[in-house]
Amino acid sequence: MTTYTALDQWIDTHFDEQVRFLQELIHVPTDTPPGNNAPHAERTAELLAAMGLTAEKHPVPMSEVQAAGLQSITNLIVRRTYGPGGKTIALNAHGDVVPPGDGWTHDPYAGEIQDGKIYGRASAVSKSDFATFTFALRALEAVCKPQQGQLELLFTYDEEFGGEMGPGWLLKNKLTHPDLLIAAGFSYEVVTAHNGCLQLEVTVNGQMAHAAIPESGVDALQAAVKILNLLYAQNALYKSVSSSVPGINHPYLNVGLIQGGTNTNVVPGKVSFKLDRRMIPEENAAEVEATLRELIASTATTLPGITIDIKRILLAHSMQALPGNQPLVQAIQQHGQAIFGQDIPAMGTPLYTDVRLFAQQGIPGVVYGAGPRTVLESHAKRADERLELEDLRRATQVIARTLHDLLT
Repeated sequence: MTTYTALDQWIDTHFDEQVRFLQELIHVPTDTPPGNNAPHAERTAELLAAMGLTAEKHPVPMSEVQAAGLQSITNLIVRRTYGPGGKTIALNAHGDVVPPGDGWTHDPYAGEIQDGKIYGRASAVSKSDFATFTFALRALEAVCKPQQGQLELLFTYDEEFGGEMGPGWLLKNKLTHPDLLIAAGFSYEVVTAHNGCLQLEVTVNGQMAHAAIPESGVDALQAAVKILNLLYAQNALYKSVSSSVPGINHPYLNVGLIQGGTNTNVVPGKVSFKLDRRMIPEENAAEVEATLRELIASTATTLPGITIDIKRILLAHSMQALPGNQPLVQAIQQHGQAIFGQDIPAMGTPLYTDVRLFAQQGIPGVVYGAGPRTVLESHAKRADERLELEDLRRATQVIARTLHDLLT
């Protein structure tokens, strides 16, 4: 029996336990907003302790959490030191998720299993990889414990708001600085580059008035519509800008939230909207933001009585592949092909991830974990999010084999 076969068999034997672990993680809500995520970290630490894995608890100071618009965060680190020399490899997954929303046919916090799939918010993104990474580590230690190097499980809680209070906070406080990083992802590709994301909140200020005498006011909604039409026209132009990174197409813009007005019989005096601008790796984030701000501001100056405020909510830089990621890419591709029976391409993704925070410090990383071929298949951020249990099993085997290669 080869070491790889022994790792696979250990994971097969303990797979029911792994699924129960994931169900327990799904049971504890981590809706962000509001972002009260410390209770999930406490429960995760309890579950890890029952497996013999001690998790360091790193609560983020409340002042920093609240300034970020969240309620509570405790990040976890499980450190396993095997001996002098060798590399430190970190495995990072985030536990915070968007709220469930409407339209579910399964309880979003039950972790129900049906037709070989587990359902629940974060079943695919990315509490699943709490389970993938934990059981890959356990398999490695049970079958062929390394004699050198170190493994770190980083379970963090700020991906939905940009990661600065999650892995960003751990890096800033020098609590982790691995040689290589694997972050939560999907099973059928290894992601080496991704888009950036700029989010702005635009507030359009006019003057309220009675609807019977609208000329006595300044309609903020009409002004917002003109600004929005210009932004949507700009969005159409983005389709002509192509990225050279496989898996990434072009920049795009989405307006996801609009609020304003007082009543149906009142001319709206204030309207705000939040926009999300995805940036391909070739774009410069500062230039993108400056261009958008100028576009909005110059339009507002043509509208009498209108003033605007623009606030940056989030700036997540894009990520390009670092040369040092090749050992990760090669190992995952080799074992992915063996386990899944198909090629695992190295490519980019239009999403943004926490890996960029490590890449900005020169730490090579990739995105790989348990999940389907596309975000759409997983229903991530939609009703009835789900994960094929067979993808969970096989991704765990790929990660365990990869860790063995990198630490041997």
